[in-house]
Amino acid sequence: MTSQEFLKFELKPRRSKFGNIKIEIDGIKFDSKKEANYYSKLVLLQKSGEVTSFELQPKFDMIVNGVKCGFYKADFRVTWKSGSVKIIDVKGMKTPVYNLKKRIIEAMYGIKIIEV
Repeated sequence: MTSQEFLKFELKPRRSKFGNIKIEIDGIKFDSKKEANYYSKLVLLQKSGEVTSFELQPKFDMIVNGVKCGFYKADFRVTWKSGSVKIIDVKGMKTPVYNLKKRIIEAMYGIKIIEV
Protein backbone atom coordinates (compact mmCIF):
# COMPACT_ATOMS: atom_id res chain seq x y z
CA MET A 1 0.00 0.00 0.00
CA THR A 2 1.43 3.37 -1.00
CA SER A 3 1.28 6.42 1.23
CA GLN A 4 -1.25 8.02 -1.14
CA GLU A 5 -3.52 4.98 -0.87
CA PHE A 6 -3.19 5.11 2.90
CA LEU A 7 -4.21 8.78 2.96
CA LYS A 8 -7.42 7.97 1.05
CA PHE A 9 -8.83 6.03 3.99
CA GLU A 10 -11.48 7.88 5.91
CA LEU A 11 -11.23 7.70 9.64
CA LYS A 12 -14.40 6.65 11.40
CA PRO A 13 -15.41 8.48 14.57
CA ARG A 14 -13.91 6.70 17.55
CA ARG A 15 -16.02 5.85 20.55
CA SER A 16 -14.64 6.63 23.96
CA LYS A 17 -14.49 4.12 26.76
CA PHE A 18 -17.99 5.25 27.81
CA GLY A 19 -19.45 4.92 24.30
CA ASN A 20 -19.88 8.60 23.48
CA ILE A 21 -19.06 9.93 20.03
CA LYS A 22 -17.09 13.16 19.63
CA ILE A 23 -18.83 15.80 17.54
CA GLU A 24 -17.92 19.23 16.15
CA ILE A 25 -20.24 22.25 16.05
CA ASP A 26 -19.22 25.80 15.09
CA GLY A 27 -15.61 24.60 14.87
CA ILE A 28 -15.70 23.44 18.51
CA LYS A 29 -15.04 19.77 19.33
CA PHE A 30 -17.24 18.24 22.02
CA ASP A 31 -16.71 14.96 23.86
CA SER A 32 -20.30 13.82 23.27
CA LYS A 33 -23.49 14.54 21.36
CA LYS A 34 -25.16 15.38 24.66
CA GLU A 35 -22.58 18.07 25.40
CA ALA A 36 -22.86 19.45 21.85
CA ASN A 37 -26.65 19.60 22.16
CA TYR A 38 -26.35 21.52 25.44
CA TYR A 39 -24.00 23.97 23.73
CA SER A 40 -26.57 24.48 20.94
CA LYS A 41 -29.23 25.14 23.58
CA LEU A 42 -26.99 27.75 25.25
CA VAL A 43 -26.42 29.48 21.91
CA LEU A 44 -30.20 29.79 21.43
CA LEU A 45 -30.68 31.01 25.02
CA GLN A 46 -27.98 33.61 24.48
CA LYS A 47 -29.67 34.82 21.27
CA SER A 48 -32.98 35.11 23.15
CA GLY A 49 -31.30 37.11 25.94
CA GLU A 50 -31.89 34.57 28.73
CA VAL A 51 -28.16 33.83 28.90
CA THR A 52 -25.78 36.80 28.81
CA SER A 53 -22.60 34.74 28.36
CA PHE A 54 -21.12 31.28 28.72
CA GLU A 55 -17.64 29.82 28.87
CA LEU A 56 -16.56 26.41 27.63
CA GLN A 57 -14.54 24.16 29.94
CA PRO A 58 -13.75 26.49 32.85
CA LYS A 59 -10.89 25.07 34.91
CA PHE A 60 -10.79 24.96 38.71
CA ASP A 61 -7.50 24.19 40.48
CA MET A 62 -7.51 21.94 43.53
CA ILE A 63 -5.03 23.52 45.94
CA VAL A 64 -4.44 22.11 49.43
CA ASN A 65 -2.06 23.90 51.83
CA GLY A 66 -0.61 25.86 48.92
CA VAL A 67 0.06 22.73 46.84
CA LYS A 68 -1.78 22.17 43.56
CA CYS A 69 -3.07 18.59 43.74
CA GLY A 70 -5.03 18.56 40.51
CA PHE A 71 -7.82 20.32 38.69
CA TYR A 72 -11.43 19.93 37.63
CA LYS A 73 -12.70 21.04 34.25
CA ALA A 74 -16.44 21.66 34.00
CA ASP A 75 -18.26 21.70 30.68
CA PHE A 76 -19.79 25.19 30.95
CA ARG A 77 -19.91 28.31 33.14
CA VAL A 78 -23.18 30.08 32.32
CA THR A 79 -24.14 33.63 33.29
CA TRP A 80 -27.91 34.14 33.20
CA LYS A 81 -29.86 37.34 32.59
CA SER A 82 -30.61 37.49 36.33
CA GLY A 83 -26.87 37.70 37.04
CA SER A 84 -26.61 34.22 38.53
CA VAL A 85 -23.67 32.07 37.44
CA LYS A 86 -24.04 28.30 37.13
CA ILE A 87 -21.38 25.65 36.64
CA ILE A 88 -22.75 22.93 34.36
CA ASP A 89 -21.41 19.45 33.76
CA VAL A 90 -23.05 17.33 31.08
CA LYS A 91 -22.80 13.80 32.40
CA GLY A 92 -23.50 10.43 30.93
CA MET A 93 -21.65 8.43 33.54
CA LYS A 94 -20.40 9.55 36.95
CA THR A 95 -17.09 7.95 37.82
CA PRO A 96 -15.74 7.73 41.38
CA VAL A 97 -12.99 10.22 40.42
CA TYR A 98 -15.59 12.68 39.11
CA ASN A 99 -17.67 12.35 42.29
CA LEU A 100 -14.62 13.06 44.45
CA LYS A 101 -13.48 16.04 42.36
CA LYS A 102 -17.01 17.46 42.38
CA ARG A 103 -17.20 17.33 46.19
CA ILE A 104 -13.74 18.90 46.58
CA ILE A 105 -14.45 21.74 44.12
CA GLU A 106 -17.86 22.48 45.63
CA ALA A 107 -16.28 22.68 49.10
CA MET A 108 -13.27 24.73 48.01
CA TYR A 109 -15.09 27.28 45.85
CA GLY A 110 -18.47 27.33 47.60
CA ILE A 111 -20.26 26.55 44.35
CA LYS A 112 -22.83 23.98 43.24
CA ILE A 113 -22.07 21.94 40.12
CA ILE A 114 -25.26 21.22 38.19
CA GLU A 115 -25.33 17.93 36.27
CA VAL A 116 -27.49 17.64 33.17
